[in-house]
Amino acid sequence: AVFEAGGASDIWKVKMPLALLYAMHDPKYNWKYYSEPEPHLNNRRLFCPRGKMIGGCSAHNGMVFVRGNRNDYERWENFGLKSWSYQKILPYFKKIENWSGGENQYRGSFGPLPINQSKNDNPLFKAFLGAASESGHKINPDMNGEYQEGFGMFDTTIHNGERASVSKYYLNPVKNRKNLSIFSNSFVEKIIFDGKKAIGIEVKTKNKIEKFYAEKELILSGGSINSPQLLMLSGVGNANHLKEKGINVINDLKGVGKNLQDHLETYIQQECKTPDTLYTYTKLVPKVLAGIQWFLSKSGPCSQSYLEAGGFAKSSPEREIANIQFHFFPSFVIDHGLVNPSSHGYQLHASPNHPKSRGSVTLNSSDPYEYPKILFNYLEHEDDLKQTRECIHVARKILSQPSLVKHSGNEVGPGSDKQSDEELNEYIRSKAETAYHPCGTLKMGTDKMSVVDENLKIHGLQNIRVIDASVIPEIPSANLNAPTLMIAEKASDIIINTG
Repeated sequence: AVFEAGGASDIWKVKMPLALLYAMHDPKYNWKYYSEPEPHLNNRRLFCPRGKMIGGCSAHNGMVFVRGNRNDYERWENFGLKSWSYQKILPYFKKIENWSGGENQYRGSFGPLPINQSKNDNPLFKAFLGAASESGHKINPDMNGEYQEGFGMFDTTIHNGERASVSKYYLNPVKNRKNLSIFSNSFVEKIIFDGKKAIGIEVKTKNKIEKFYAEKELILSGGSINSPQLLMLSGVGNANHLKEKGINVINDLKGVGKNLQDHLETYIQQECKTPDTLYTYTKLVPKVLAGIQWFLSKSGPCSQSYLEAGGFAKSSPEREIANIQFHFFPSFVIDHGLVNPSSHGYQLHASPNHPKSRGSVTLNSSDPYEYPKILFNYLEHEDDLKQTRECIHVARKILSQPSLVKHSGNEVGPGSDKQSDEELNEYIRSKAETAYHPCGTLKMGTDKMSVVDENLKIHGLQNIRVIDASVIPEIPSANLNAPTLMIAEKASDIIINTG
């Protein structure tokens, strides 16, 4: 049985790639969380959208499919997680993929999920990649292949002009099986325990509370915000915090809700002198025509996400590996797309891959319908701020190259007059935004702050596992859809083989 608080994701605003912001801002399909005031970002509350529908965040993400690099998973292995080394998890990445580039040592082409190399021919993408090359970066035809560093077109989960979500390609083909029941619009309020053994759940469905009991085990897949929240509401977490909220303690686990990580993006924005940006589609007639084209033939501008160009680079020569991810976007993004730009422009999103700052998810109260308290604590560690400043320098060098000259106007953000560390720090603190990659709040490991073991079972409990991005011990150099699917594929094998 699958229980989902939201509804079906089989709607146009999910299917249409360019409509991703519509689902992100619709409370029917999104939890629309906000962080607490972030102390190192001028006390701004940052938007934290999370999918509230079948398919979760795969039904509203940016459709960029990036695995992370070998070094990310070697670090996981060094945390004592031997079965999560790069060599052990590579087969699961391949198992997911039906990759348009074909089968090879690193890629799979027989999996359920279509992964396609972007063929977006917007002239700004070609100019951007030319500029990256002129700036000294290599062009990488496959950032999910042998090595990650370099620039190119990202793989996407877009197929035949539509979003390729997990619900469409994993769940839909099996939804009529007799041994599967799917309960949508069903809010899980609490996990039921018998001592240390998880035996069922309390669910609000059709305006009444029902209890469902598990014959085998419970699998918690609520994501990095909802999973720790539900565990704490059910009595699993830091005992002092739970008692403070009037919750009976089932298992005192200090790490529940801790270790929260995310990628923080800074936008380097440039005016565009040519009409090649998405600003065109903020006008009524072009927008309507593009929409009609997509509804009729699943083609045209609405069939792409425009987040397809980018890459990985070192922020400075002393960095051992590529420590920044870049996304190039042919428009200005203002307040997560809620405000249309007033002119043609483009921006380079830059984010350090391995932030050292850590945040937390805690309860506001014992009411399951009250949103939890989310504090990312972005830029608490000085090195995160230093790396972000370095990102801006690398981005500016790329954006000033000859390939972009015919397109580029003035730098809008930070602004060419902002050059000192102090000026860049203020720009970052006042403008940086989430890359929408929260993870790590129920981390896998062996230390006292870990929550699940190598087989994703919760320490000290029976019959319950966590399978989502919350188990990630350290954030990878990646958008999180691909790593989360890898975790799920590997978990399914663990369940089949260990019972």
